Parts: sequence; structure tokens; C-alpha cells
Amino acid sequence: MIDLEGKVTIVTGGTRGIGIEIVKTFCENNAKVILFGSRKETVKKALDKLKEEGFEVKGYYPNLNDFEEVNNVMKEIHDEFGHIDILINNAGISANKKIEDTESSDFIKIMNLNVNAIFNTSKAVVPFMKEQKGGVILNTSSMVSIYGQPSGVGYPASKFAVNGLTKSLARELAPANIRVNAVAPGITKTDMVASLPEEMIKPLIATIPLGRIGEPKDIANAFLFLASPMASYITGVVLQVDGAARN
Repeated sequence: MIDLEGKVTIVTGGTRGIGIEIVKTFCENNAKVILFGSRKETVKKALDKLKEEGFEVKGYYPNLNDFEEVNNVMKEIHDEFGHIDILINNAGISANKKIEDTESSDFIKIMNLNVNAIFNTSKAVVPFMKEQKGGVILNTSSMVSIYGQPSGVGYPASKFAVNGLTKSLARELAPANIRVNAVAPGITKTDMVASLPEEMIKPLIATIPLGRIGEPKDIANAFLFLASPMASYITGVVLQVDGAARN
């Protein structure tokens, strides 16, 4: 176990999939976790589920594209706890339409949540982290940020941007003892992937040298490591967690 006792951790996109697994993993390692979700109903549902499983978590649902709204929530959290130690930017949406079927509004929506939201949340917490002389910002990237994908250009474009943001902020914030890294998951057994028929899953597994699809816990553990003191000299890294899958 990695002891994150007293570390106030914010997880965006924390109501399902990889996000809720990150929430659980950080709770199991004694962090004080606050999750962000997109809607009041989804946040309540996640909090109720977590409570049933023995996890005490707070939740908010700010519009991540509205800096003032995000900033106000961050201030509220800081006022309550006195510090914000770890920010995990996990909220995001994917895309798979070919470019001729993609509306400009679709592309903008992806960039807003996958990139602009990270800018807003990071901008809001950096002053607190500078004041307390340290912190950790972690972003969810993707294997497609390395290789691209055959359709849905907005998603890999946004994740390429996440990598650039991660590496640049790492250099900018290092003098303030704020580390910035990203995790790039490969194919992971979220609800969506788990519901796929076996004839679709088998060819996917065949591309992965480790011979299996990743579990949400595999990804959450990577975030845990990067947030912990064991990674105290690691910043500006995009950590691939994909079983050595390569295109």
C-alpha cells in the first residue's frame, strides 16, 4: 500500500469506468478524494455506490468548460480542507466517426472537454499548489496519442494536445515543486469494452503481447504510482499502460 494519508485528491470524470476505479484506489490508500462528474444525477449515483462499498467521497458537478465555475468549486474545496494536493484530469469523451461525417461542433465538443477542461482545472489549482510549495497534476491521455486511430480524428488530436500540455506544464511548474504527468491507457475493460461480443474482443487481444485487455485497476495503479512519493523525480512523462500493444 502507498500511504496518501491526508492528501486531498480531485478526480474529474470520477463517476464511472477508469475514473471511479481511480477514486476507489486512492481511497484505499488513505487519500481524501473528491470526484467531479458531469451531472448531479450521475454524481449522486456514484457517491451512493461508493458509500455502499465503504468509501467516503465528496462530489461536485461543475461545468469544466466554465473557468469561473471550476475556480469557485476549487476555492470551496481549498477553504474546507486547507490544501489541494493531487489533481487527476480524467474527464473526456471519445469519437469514431470518419471526418466527412464529423460536424465542426463535434470536434469542438471533444477539444473542449478533453483539452480546455484540463487547462481550466489546472489553472484553478496551480495557485494553491504554489502556495503550499508542491503538488501533483495527472492527466489521462491514450494510446492513440502515440499512434493515432483510423477514424474519429478529434479524439487522438485532443490526446496529442494533452501530451503537449503535460510536458509543457511539467517544465513550467517544476520550479514550484509541482509534478505533471500523464497516463496513456491501452484497451481497457470498461463497461463499454466488456459489453463487446467475443468475436470483437479476440482480435483486440491478439494485438497485445501480454495477452489480455487491461483492467481499470491497472490504470488506476499507474496513477497511484505517479501521484506517490515513489515518483518524486518523475515529471513530464506520458506513461503508456497498454500491455506493449503497438500499431
